Parts: sequence; structure tokens; C-alpha cells
Amino acid sequence: MKNVTKLNMFILMGFTDDLEVQVYIFLLFLAIYLFTLVGNLGLVMLVIVDSRIQNPMYYFLSVLSLLDACYSNLVTSKMLINFLSENKTVSYLGCAAQKLLFVASGPTECSLLATMAYDHYVAIYDPLLCSVSMAPRVYMPLSIASYVGGILHATVHTVATFSLSFCASSEIRHVFCDIPPLLAISRSDTHTNQLLLFCLVGSIEMVTVLIVLISYGFILLAILRMCSAEGRRKVFYTCGSHLTGVSIYHGTILFTYMKPTSSYDSNHDMIVSTFYTIIIPMLNPIIYS
Repeated sequence: MKNVTKLNMFILMGFTDDLEVQVYIFLLFLAIYLFTLVGNLGLVMLVIVDSRIQNPMYYFLSVLSLLDACYSNLVTSKMLINFLSENKTVSYLGCAAQKLLFVASGPTECSLLATMAYDHYVAIYDPLLCSVSMAPRVYMPLSIASYVGGILHATVHTVATFSLSFCASSEIRHVFCDIPPLLAISRSDTHTNQLLLFCLVGSIEMVTVLIVLISYGFILLAILRMCSAEGRRKVFYTCGSHLTGVSIYHGTILFTYMKPTSSYDSNHDMIVSTFYTIIIPMLNPIIYS
């Protein structure tokens, strides 16, 4: 039998080996990281201290902002350390933990965005029943269910991915542990993993996007019935920001995960995944505030 050594760590190769370029990228990402934390945690604190905006719409926005701040901290903090460190390794268990927490954030954010669309529909289409339809006994379990669903989804993928063999190569051409780059370096048959990824991500995308589209279909009907131009403009401002965030997030998720590993391009996909893990959490406070 062929002698093999089981890996106990991975090497995150990052964007470049050029130290000078890494310093410039470090400064850029540090600025983005600080802005993301200040923006998202600022929105959370604002919702907590200002009693005038303590309603379901701003509650979901604060939960979304807290999620963005947490997983930006999870990914970006390790990335910033690697930019200035010669040792770019991550332990086997550390990679699994990072992947678990990161992958859990995707379905959670998709669910929260869909729930926010439904909340907009209730508030605009039937405002008189809004306080009943979206009472705390309704919106708090919805947000908890979003987190639970995300954790279950991530657990399935993490177990499936780290059941594979990684004996041949330990170099991940990426800035953090994600599913596609790990599948790309595995020497096991990844067909089942690819099918699992396609089915689970596809079903989550289909359900959450469908909820958003149906909600905004009813919102559009409500807008057409409005007599007040000021009311229409206010609705467009509120819903336009949410639709912008939904379109950017779902677009990058579909591009990254809904394709076979054979078409995986490490450099291209690394840029795209960096966009939705670092840039989108920075943009959300700007879009929604």
C-alpha cells in the first residue's frame, strides 16, 4: 500500500507573495475592516438606544448588521494577520472551524434578507395589521430559525468536506478556508460533495429569492394603488436599498457556488469571494443607513 501522511495544517497562499504588495493590500483591507465594524456595530447600537426605530424592520437590520460584523471579523482578522506574517498556515481543526462559521453565515444572511422582504410587504401592503403580523413572538423565532438553519447547513458541508483526503497538497490558493478551494485540492472523489453543494445552495437560493420576489410583487401592487407621490417615493427608498443588497449578495453567491469544481479558477473566485465576505458587509451600512 502507498504510504501517505495525513495533513494537520493548510497553507493559505493569499493574493500574492510580493511583500510590498501585501503591505498595501493589508492597509486597504484594514481600512475596510475598521469601517465595516464601525458601520455595522454603529447601526446595532443605534437601533438599541433609539426607541423611535425599535420595530421589526430595524430589528432585522440590526441582526443583519451584527451578522456582517461577526463574519467579517472571522474572515478578515485572520487575513490581515497572514498579510504581514511569514507563517500563513492554519491548523486542520482551525480551517474546519473557520469554514463551519463562515458557511453558516451564508444561509443565515439569505434567510434574514428574505424575512426583511416579507416584513416590508407586511408593513406596506397591510400596515394596520403590521404590529400583529410581525409581533416579537413572530420575528424573534424567525431570526433564531435563520441562525439554526445556517448552522445545520454548515455542519453538513463541513463534515462532508473534511471527510475527504487532503494528503497530496496542503496549499490553498485562497485567503480563507472555503468549500471550492478545499474541493479543488482534494485527491478524493468530490462528485458527491459537488452535488450536495449544488442541491443545498440551490434550494436555499431558490426558496429565499422566491420569497423576495413574491413579497416585492405584492409591494409593487400596493405602490400602484397609492395616491400619494410622497408615499410612493418613501416606499421606493426603503425597498430600493434592500433590493440592492439582495441583488449584490445573491449574485456573488450564485457565481461562486453554483458551478462545477472543474471550472474553478482560484484567482478569479478568490476575488469574487473576497467581494461578498469583505466588501458587501462594508457596503450594507451605507446602503441601509
